[in-house]
Amino acid sequence: MDNLSLAFVLIAVGFLLLVAELFIPSFGVLFALAIAAIVGGIAMTFINSEDPYTGWLTLVGVFIALPVLAGTVFHYWPRTPMGRRFFLKAPDEDATVASMPVNVELEGLRGRFGKALSDLRPAGTVDFDGRRIDVVTEGMMVEAGQAVRCVDVRAGRVVVRPVDKPDLGDFETAVFR
Repeated sequence: MDNLSLAFVLIAVGFLLLVAELFIPSFGVLFALAIAAIVGGIAMTFINSEDPYTGWLTLVGVFIALPVLAGTVFHYWPRTPMGRRFFLKAPDEDATVASMPVNVELEGLRGRFGKALSDLRPAGTVDFDGRRIDVVTEGMMVEAGQAVRCVDVRAGRVVVRPVDKPDLGDFETAVFR
């Protein structure tokens, strides 16, 4: 093997070591070896070729191939097991504030009746079956003790509207089977 071929092999080994650095945690050792191999290969092309253009063409070729290799590797690297550890996962497309467990629980209040524990101006506290919930009204003032109904849950905020006290007489005498 002549020295010019050895120079090109050194450059190729340098590129392989750069790729290996992404997959093998060597704390920069492989990176340093890769840079040394590439620089040594380029230097050998300048020293061992009869014509000076071989060294310059090799240098230009490396400076073109290096970003192409880096772009290709960084495109595929996040799909590897090692790359997945380095990058955050994007949230699911259907993940919203409304699907958070706290807000799903609040969705169960929709249509339920409660009693205002404080004056709602327009925000305050309402008792829904023994649970104190922070709520807002649709813009109107509600006095403490007045009956309210949950009309909406938006992004974790319970929206209520004042209502007349519901008649529970029919429910108290009903027999459920």
